[in-house]
Amino acid sequence: MSTQSPGAGPVPAAELARATAKVMARLLPFLLLMYVLAFLDRANVGFAKKVFQADTGIGDAAFALGAGIFFIGYALFEIPSNLIMHRVGARVWMCRIMVTWGLISAAMAFAHGETSFYILRFLLGVAEAGFFPGVILYITYWFPAHVRGRVMGFFYFGAPLAFIFGSPLSGLLLDLHGAAGLHGWQWMFLVEGLLASVVGVWAFWYLSNRPADATWLSDSEKAALMTTLEAEDRHKQDHGPRGMLAALTNGRLLYLCAIYALIQMSVYGVVFYLPSQVAGLLGKQVGFEVGLVTAVPWICALAAAWFIPRYADRIGDRRRPAAVTLAAAGVGIAASALAGANGAPLLALLALCVAAAGFIAVQPLFWTFPTNYLGGVAAASGLAFVNSLGAVGGFVAPNVRTWAEGTFASTTAGLYLLAATTLLGALLILGLKGLGLTTAAAAPALHPSHQDA
Repeated sequence: MSTQSPGAGPVPAAELARATAKVMARLLPFLLLMYVLAFLDRANVGFAKKVFQADTGIGDAAFALGAGIFFIGYALFEIPSNLIMHRVGARVWMCRIMVTWGLISAAMAFAHGETSFYILRFLLGVAEAGFFPGVILYITYWFPAHVRGRVMGFFYFGAPLAFIFGSPLSGLLLDLHGAAGLHGWQWMFLVEGLLASVVGVWAFWYLSNRPADATWLSDSEKAALMTTLEAEDRHKQDHGPRGMLAALTNGRLLYLCAIYALIQMSVYGVVFYLPSQVAGLLGKQVGFEVGLVTAVPWICALAAAWFIPRYADRIGDRRRPAAVTLAAAGVGIAASALAGANGAPLLALLALCVAAAGFIAVQPLFWTFPTNYLGGVAAASGLAFVNSLGAVGGFVAPNVRTWAEGTFASTTAGLYLLAATTLLGALLILGLKGLGLTTAAAAPALHPSHQDA
């Protein structure tokens, strides 16, 4: 049996399925490892929050600015970084990104005041810029549209896994306070940062840039995969923006940017404060025990990232499941604030589970929209642009949360505000169909079952 690619000859379905399975087995676990370390190194500052502030004298407003300033450096260099990767390939560029961000993250162990904290967080964003959109772009080089929802869902295991395993690890490293004359937070930054650099060197030897370079695929498997992907890319370029400038000024892409910025506000408005929020619910200091409990919401997020994209792919509609999933996150954020304020720690923890599951599982669904719309150089620049605007949301979130808590003299005001922006994002996702941004496969004739309802 074979399938017909638009503008190409028949593609043997068995060869395409075999090639896709091999690519999944080869690349996805490694990409997942990379994302675990990326998320851990950008968010572990939340674990160090209280002891780091106590040792350095950094106040809440300064901490929020430093936590968020990462995203300014990240946003500024996203597009150049992705265009470079598009030109030189993933092997070299992913190695460069991971080695430099790992070294800078490790250098956070020597931040002893506001200025050094700001500089290192900004440089960390510069170093890591292009990693996430680079991986999303890399996925489009290897995976046909009809499996991309599942692939993105698996890749998004990285964020919850970073907390399931990283939360206890960070807590354990914090408990090393005094070992070799170092604070616990210094051990945390050193160990977790250097791990990223080691994996970055490994990436240079492990990754293949494109299917044509994959010695681990047979010639027939390469041909089936490349024919399918090339047909999809031609279809996207025929129906979407061409070139960098056309992508960056495209109204539909700007709409997607707004949605992603709101999603990232919900993520980082919670993530940077989750360990201290859980510690407050338990009445304990952040350490190994709090790290274990903090992992619980991420276990729920892991399950959601597995189930929801597969469900959406099965029913052929990613838009409505994405809207419902993000709306659940908004409700969970608000409910965690309400339950915590009313002395119900178990209910607050359950609400945080819903929130984490929602704002993690919606993201693999979201990324099917721009990846099915953009091709070629427009994809390299456009995906980076979406992610850079999301990074602005990550910068705004901790600062707007701190502002709301101070303005309304309430520890829950920031969470309520973030819940409202998350629900707005869910409404914008529902509006995607009116813009013609459905999640049908990029080459509909190749995969006729995947249409947006």
